[in-house]
Amino acid sequence: MNKIRYISLCFIVTLLLITSCNDDFLNTKPLGEVPDDALWKDAALTEAFVTQIYNGLGQGGFNEQMLASLTDEAIFTHPGRGINTITESRSNPADRGWINGTLDWPAMYQRIRACNLALEHLESPEFENANGIVERLRGEALFLRAYYYHQLVRYYGGVPLIERSYGLGEADYTVPRNTFEECVNFIVKDCDEAAQLLDGKAMANGRASKGAALALKSRILLYAASDLHDIPTASTKSATIGGFSDKNILGYIDGSRDARWLAAKNAAKAVLDLTGYGYQTNLSAPVTPAQGTTNYMNMSLSKGGGESELIFARYFINLKQEDGGRVGLFNGPNGYHNWAGNTPIQNLVDDYEMMDGTSFDWNNPDHASAPYQNRDPRMDATILHDGSPWKPRTADGAGKDPNNQIQTGQYQILNSKNEVVSYFGLDTRQSSIEDWNGSRTGYYMRKFIDPNPTIVDQNTWQEIPWPFFRYTEAMFNYAEACIELGEDEEARTWLNKIRFRAGMPAITESGDALKQRYRNERRIEMAYEEQRYHDARRWMIAPETLGQKAGIINITATFKPGKSLTLYKYDPQTYNYVYTPLNIDPGIENRLWLDKMYYLPISRDEINRNAKLVQNPGF
Repeated sequence: MNKIRYISLCFIVTLLLITSCNDDFLNTKPLGEVPDDALWKDAALTEAFVTQIYNGLGQGGFNEQMLASLTDEAIFTHPGRGINTITESRSNPADRGWINGTLDWPAMYQRIRACNLALEHLESPEFENANGIVERLRGEALFLRAYYYHQLVRYYGGVPLIERSYGLGEADYTVPRNTFEECVNFIVKDCDEAAQLLDGKAMANGRASKGAALALKSRILLYAASDLHDIPTASTKSATIGGFSDKNILGYIDGSRDARWLAAKNAAKAVLDLTGYGYQTNLSAPVTPAQGTTNYMNMSLSKGGGESELIFARYFINLKQEDGGRVGLFNGPNGYHNWAGNTPIQNLVDDYEMMDGTSFDWNNPDHASAPYQNRDPRMDATILHDGSPWKPRTADGAGKDPNNQIQTGQYQILNSKNEVVSYFGLDTRQSSIEDWNGSRTGYYMRKFIDPNPTIVDQNTWQEIPWPFFRYTEAMFNYAEACIELGEDEEARTWLNKIRFRAGMPAITESGDALKQRYRNERRIEMAYEEQRYHDARRWMIAPETLGQKAGIINITATFKPGKSLTLYKYDPQTYNYVYTPLNIDPGIENRLWLDKMYYLPISRDEINRNAKLVQNPGF
């Protein structure tokens, strides 16, 4: 024992003698960090810094709780998560309920600061500009700054514009909100400069590009021209906005609205004129219904040529197991052991047109008796409904449903005693497979879920990208601006390109009727793409849309005379199906619209930090 102590003591003394003679030991650099002065002298490290700014994009829109569930597209199945505090107008500055990280005020400003840091150091780079890397990185940083500001602006209105990185020890960190117009101009300027810097650059998937910068510019200028941000218009539609003292934070208090629509039109056309984007946009007549469904699936899954739709996207690989690859688990049927998260509501289903372009009507006996037949082909590519074919069931369900059909109703079957009994479908909340994660609406999300049977959503990640910007959005933006400028023929031309691809007949209306057809077309085509929440607000139709009670479907099936089955399958020859639309139990979600919901409230913490901030109206 003493020998061991002696050896140890000698070792320690020797080590101290060695290190005391070598001051470098005290100056050892941490292996997991890079000092600031070294970072900006190395092109690879600078690129890594800019790359990490993309992390502010999160999972794109593929979060467990999706923005669709704040709209008349979907409802979130699981109460108590905070998302319904917004739909029920129970949010306030102290308790805003659910807030996605990609629209969170402090999270966005953290990324904006990183953009400012990169832009400051790239102004006079300390490394060789090989292959134009400086211009490329500056272009990416400018695009990202514009994108994060656009996120803040479209949820909160005008926000403080910070163009530099603040340091420690500054005299004042408080900044007032800029006007909405100043914010739009700032975003447009960043987009224009980014597009110029990125022009001709070969960019990897998921990185900013000239197209992405122009698409962002198109979107923000479209918003700028819309009703919500034209204060004279908005004030007549909302007493809450009309009575607000700082209206220029919310929109334009004067100026030519036609000029804003023209700017939006020109910005959208600049995107449409880019080469290499767009899918099946030159058809002169509608494709078949089957091809229309396939076309829509190709775009939402980014396969079969649909990849050309993407201008800017968040990509996923199953080797890196991120939440964005678990869309099927989050939203798929409980009869497949999935979670039924953001389920479509009847309000959305009802807005899909009939194949002849007329509206679906529950008062029409033919429609009501077979509500999923002869509908817009995009419906079957977006929504799983009762009887929809789907993937093979897992082992515990395969024997109960060898036909692999979605079951969201209550049906008659014969039991072992040859008695007629009531049977709840495998994808209901009374399922014999799993009775807690079932849809409350009678529907499930299909869009963005890979139908490949080898992808078992319960435990397998998929690789479907999230579309931040796709070519079709620019087509819609262009058509909307044309409608507002009275250029109906041009608007119809671009709308019918979208409809022909989906297998739908041409739109022929003009004037206000054309505007209403356009709005529904955009609603259907862009479902689940984080468009509806913003569109309903900027059009100021939220009281009639986002404020609607969430609709559901109740389905029962009884045997036709002389017919019977012991193992249920969807079969209109055997069953009489009755479809009854209802509103969801208000104890689950009781939607209410108040005009303060046109903007999110700034949190109390932010206002306490910055006394110059003005709170949004109604909060």
